[in-house]
Amino acid sequence: MRLTRLFVSLFAAGLMGGAAAQSLTPEEERIAGIVKANAGKALELLEKSVNINSGTMNHAGVREVGKLFRAEFDKLGFKTQWVEMPKEMQRAGHLVARREGKRGKRVLMIGHLDTVFEADSPMQKWERSGDRARGQGVNDMKGGNVIILEALRALHAAGALGNTSVNVIFTGDEENAGDPKEISRRDMVELAKRSDVALAFEGTVLDEQGKATGTIGRRSSTSWQLEVKGRQGHSSGIFNATAGYGAVYETARILDAFRQQLQEPNLTFNPGVILGGTEVAYDDATAKGSAFGKSNVIANTSVVRGDLRFLTPEQGELARARMRTIAAQNLPGTSAEIRFQDGYPPMAPTAGNLKVLELYSQASADAGLGPIAALPPGLRGAGDVQFVAPYVDSLDGLGAVGRGAHAPGEDLDVKSIEQGAIRTAILLYRLTR
Repeated sequence: MRLTRLFVSLFAAGLMGGAAAQSLTPEEERIAGIVKANAGKALELLEKSVNINSGTMNHAGVREVGKLFRAEFDKLGFKTQWVEMPKEMQRAGHLVARREGKRGKRVLMIGHLDTVFEADSPMQKWERSGDRARGQGVNDMKGGNVIILEALRALHAAGALGNTSVNVIFTGDEENAGDPKEISRRDMVELAKRSDVALAFEGTVLDEQGKATGTIGRRSSTSWQLEVKGRQGHSSGIFNATAGYGAVYETARILDAFRQQLQEPNLTFNPGVILGGTEVAYDDATAKGSAFGKSNVIANTSVVRGDLRFLTPEQGELARARMRTIAAQNLPGTSAEIRFQDGYPPMAPTAGNLKVLELYSQASADAGLGPIAALPPGLRGAGDVQFVAPYVDSLDGLGAVGRGAHAPGEDLDVKSIEQGAIRTAILLYRLTR
């Protein structure tokens, strides 16, 4: 409830992205004009990137897309580097592009090269139909990568990048981040610690009125493992003092207690798979398992795998503590152990994040593209920006507008590339003055 009141109070204070349209300066008009003039080439670059399969585990494809974008950063005078990951992590690595200067805010821009479409999936190449285009990763998030490049290209053409500090990282494993994350996200975190603002380009989400939003908060993505033990015996004795309740009933008690006692805004806990019986095996690597049991035998084992999502570290710690307490209140003849594994940390909707949204919203309104409202944090999944949010004011959702991300037929609203690049270019211009 505390988080809900905070969000409502920020809305009441006028910090939710409302912005009155004013006007662009002559230099900003020039920058927006450069973006518009380059719209055709931007789509050509997007088409090239979409037509390269870059599923997370297709390392060659990820590197090829990285090579394509690296050449574009090189043309803009960035110092580029391909950051390899340790071989045992089985990830392709990341593209980093750097500019060092002393003027204005130091900005970190975040994209990713990989998609959920692996090399063995049916290839869906770029297909344009009027104002929409289809293809693998077209909006998640090769469209966002192109928006970053087009904004920077416009600033470079206008002579506005000189003496600025702008760093860019395109990760190669956002859709399936390599473990340990202390290594796979180390370079991103180090860049964040040397930045004042982080901008991430996951797809822009439209509100119910079809207007663009910005993401000032994202919930964590962590996991939990529940293992329950019972006394195996004849089913006729279940519930008595000797046999107890068995592993399956104890598991049902725990999960239902979670449902009844933990529900609150921005907190979810989903049991994704459950196995119970007298012989249970589960492989976390493949997310597959098997169970054997008979209806006249009390189950001695049950396992559950689930996820836990929360908006702040404090909310997460309270949820974990309550889940541990519930798991420890065992039915007779049973025992249970619950373990938690960190994944993506939460990105709380801080005042700093809201200030960045205000600036972005004003840039959009001044460019005639309308104000940008804040997206409720519960409406997005996890993303790379969450690893940097503890260190720097952050805003996500600046990417392309599309439909069907992660599914066959993923598509893109073509005009959102130009619009996103204009908004981003004006915001960057103002941040780096």
